[in-house]
Amino acid sequence: MRGPLFYSKILLFGEYGIIKDSKGLSIPYNFYNGALKIDKHHTISTHNSNASLKRFAEYLETLQTETPKLVSFDMEALKKDVENGLYFDSSIPQGYGVGSSGALVAAVYDKYANNKITVLENLTREKLLTLKAIFAEMESFFHGKSSGLDPLNSYLSLPILINSKDNIEPAGIPSQTENGKGAVFLLDSGSTGETAPMVQIFMESMKQEGFRNMLKDQFVKHTDACVDDFLKGDVKSLFGNIKQLSKVVLDNFKPMIPAQFHKLWKNGIDSNAYYLKLCGSGGGGYMLGFTEDIDKARTALKDYKLEVVYSF
Repeated sequence: MRGPLFYSKILLFGEYGIIKDSKGLSIPYNFYNGALKIDKHHTISTHNSNASLKRFAEYLETLQTETPKLVSFDMEALKKDVENGLYFDSSIPQGYGVGSSGALVAAVYDKYANNKITVLENLTREKLLTLKAIFAEMESFFHGKSSGLDPLNSYLSLPILINSKDNIEPAGIPSQTENGKGAVFLLDSGSTGETAPMVQIFMESMKQEGFRNMLKDQFVKHTDACVDDFLKGDVKSLFGNIKQLSKVVLDNFKPMIPAQFHKLWKNGIDSNAYYLKLCGSGGGGYMLGFTEDIDKARTALKDYKLEVVYSF
């Protein structure tokens, strides 16, 4: 057995902000993907994933007992497959902010959910919000509180515009240009980041009035403006807002930026060669970069590995 592929995702804008109802924009990233498979021989390489799926299956059984109206699964089939060596064969790096658990959740829902909402039907806002709620509950098994957006993105394989917590829609993003110099890229920090501790630091900071005001008056304001500019294709305005956003993050989200990158982050802002922002919760994994001139950015970051994910 081999299930369909589910892709990784990149949240272009909105990390942390969407917790406080900023806009967000998430796009599928086809470079990484994963699929459910069965390894009858239970080899060492698939053992960890299989053991994790076994615990996940137990969690899902409890979930459907507690919330029968929300979701139910074909537990018999799931348990049988787990016993036969079910695992998630994935190229998506874990702890890198590109949605490894999201793709797994999407794959399990797709294969084992009863009365599942499919991608082919007419996706009303109600259906999207129901899917998001189901995925939030499923994914919370992996890292505490989840918004459900990562699995939703992976499941639909469409760009998703988050207007607010209760208002999400598939988004049309400007098509990429072949020879454009502008680019969004991933910068590998070389270390993994854990989501839960980063979210904890954020929640602690939220207890301070000054931090809350900064989030509302600066972080959310610039994030919303970036989303609007990106969707409209207003590149000039977009880079002005990304520069502001990059500054706000450097000043206020230092713990989420690996220490060895503080200087690199500031260099980008000072030279205008590139602007960095968090990709996911930070603390390691990837950082997202935006540049108006990819050659200039490559030169400035010649000691690092860049992966271009979007050109304009």
